[in-house]
Amino acid sequence: MKKLINNPNDVVTESLKGAALAHPNLLEVDLEHHIVYRKQPKDGKVAIISGGGSGHEPLHSGFVGTGMLDAAVCGEVFTSPVPDQIMEATTKVDTGKGVLHIVKNYTGDVMNFEMAAEMAADMEDTKVAAVIVEDDVAVQDSLYTAGRRGVGGTVFVEKIAGALAEEGADLQAVTEVAQKVADNTRSFGLALTSCTVPAAGKPTFDLAENEIELGIGIHGEPGRERRELQNAHELAAELVKPIIEDYDFTGAPVVAMLGGMGGTPLSELYLMWGECAALLEEAGVKVERVLVGDYVTSLEMAGCALSLLKADDDLLRLWDAPVVTTGLRWGA
Repeated sequence: MKKLINNPNDVVTESLKGAALAHPNLLEVDLEHHIVYRKQPKDGKVAIISGGGSGHEPLHSGFVGTGMLDAAVCGEVFTSPVPDQIMEATTKVDTGKGVLHIVKNYTGDVMNFEMAAEMAADMEDTKVAAVIVEDDVAVQDSLYTAGRRGVGGTVFVEKIAGALAEEGADLQAVTEVAQKVADNTRSFGLALTSCTVPAAGKPTFDLAENEIELGIGIHGEPGRERRELQNAHELAAELVKPIIEDYDFTGAPVVAMLGGMGGTPLSELYLMWGECAALLEEAGVKVERVLVGDYVTSLEMAGCALSLLKADDDLLRLWDAPVVTTGLRWGA
């Protein structure tokens, strides 16, 4: 295992400490509870929290800031944060307008966010709503989930719900738009290599030099099938086909994200987006907004994932609204 770390047990704490030092004007970090807060909170708005296991950066801590999240709760690598952590963040960011939890569909995350919401309601009278993101079309159930996994669509949900909350909408409206985004998003990913969890010290799975895993999860969960390596044009078709077969993305503007898994150079991601864009155009999908880069990663895994959101004019307006975070920044 070759990693820029000290003790594997201290990776999350030391990473968060570095993030706080790197972005003192944007972030406030609670190292005890592993929570990243917006440095300059806005009073009188619905607060939005997300979180999950670390190792997927910039998700979620990189999306804390104006127009997106008010806090991100960071578990250990690929491990859900515990209810006490989530409750701490929930009660701290509540300004009296309620709190929305955006939760990826993994069993531990869903259970612990639910428990935290109940604790916050009982102990602090905090009103909490939740939206579960389950956008991965690769498998119906996995090692970590009942139902589809939550992956890249989480970025769409956090950005658009965050924009509406920033405008002052109430908890019901923010929850409804978050659910609308989640319902209209689909994703599919592939891996060229495994990743290595620091505490494990060895790759999560083995892939031969000429093999790829189609439909991989962001924790290294197995996908639909293992296959021999293909060229970029063929791999792009493997990403696009299952998404557009699962959901009709024609007849409306689409937001697309071609995301790296942490170990793929940007030159290859742009090349892959070119291939995906051509296939989507051929299928009658009108892409109006695009992100290419690392947004939901899996440590140093090589590979990529495609996420599509079927939007409308209002969702596009919220997507374009100003955002200032370490992971996304525009319009400000």
